[in-house]
Amino acid sequence: MLRKRLLQYIEETKESNGTVPLFEQEREYAVKHGLVNDDELTAPETSSRFQDAYIERCNKETEEPIDIEPVVFLNQTISYLKEQKNEFIFLESLWFNVIGVEGVSIEVDDVFGSYDAMLGLKLQKKHRSVIEQFLEKSLQGESSYDLLFNGEDGLWDLNFTLNDHSDFHEELSMLAVYELIYSTLFKLLQAVDEA
Repeated sequence: MLRKRLLQYIEETKESNGTVPLFEQEREYAVKHGLVNDDELTAPETSSRFQDAYIERCNKETEEPIDIEPVVFLNQTISYLKEQKNEFIFLESLWFNVIGVEGVSIEVDDVFGSYDAMLGLKLQKKHRSVIEQFLEKSLQGESSYDLLFNGEDGLWDLNFTLNDHSDFHEELSMLAVYELIYSTLFKLLQAVDEA
């Protein structure tokens, strides 16, 4: 899946001079799997893949948008959500689309006070065991994730506890947390491809 999606992105974004801007994680994968030659790649102009993301602050009870935020909003630490427990952050990005994720929401769990990521993942139902094995290896808690296949949308509804990821801590910026989520999902798709 990842190979197919990344190849599609490469073909669609190949610039007139024949180069493709890719971040390091995608670059390594693309070169390793022969999707593109290293000399056809350039580094993106920005340091963050989420520079052009659509970001909403939303009310947890009603799911109504509170405000649309500029990317600089993501420079705040993730602990912002503990101070604003009635909010969640929703982010859509081209890069999440590349890996088959429509958007990612982050919120603080009202009961446990943990940080949760919630998303829909476009993968076939048959990949359940690989997804579960990957999540169990990647997350350290007992009930670190919920995984449910939504047959109507053809998506996996995936929620996981960020606190159970070894690289997560409350001093991280929201931007760093979204990068962490992206990297984890990218590795999950690699695991699905290799299975």
